[in-house]
Amino acid sequence: MKPNIVAYLKPTCGWSNGVRAVLRKYDLPFEDRDIINDPAQREEMILKSGQMLSPCVEIDGHMLADVSGEEVEAYLLTQRLVPPTDRAADAPTNTPCAHELPFSSAIAFR
Repeated sequence: MKPNIVAYLKPTCGWSNGVRAVLRKYDLPFEDRDIINDPAQREEMILKSGQMLSPCVEIDGHMLADVSGEEVEAYLLTQRLVPPTDRAADAPTNTPCAHELPFSSAIAFR
């Protein structure tokens, strides 16, 4: 029996895409709740997780708050909710959102 999964995610964030990639890797159905375009979903995530950072993933009633895809995968494996697989994820599982990447620019010293 597959776990019941509700994922509170941003539409285009690297962290959120990593969570989606892990859930696809293990062929797990999940409810993808958009916390950017649906304020009610964001409020529910904050109430359930006790904090404002995403992604948050609720698996069989257990909330994983502010997690990467790698952390979700580790939880699924340690709880024996999925068997190990050699299948690769179809997206990076531990990449921040574009606005959270370190800023770098070329500096010319003369």
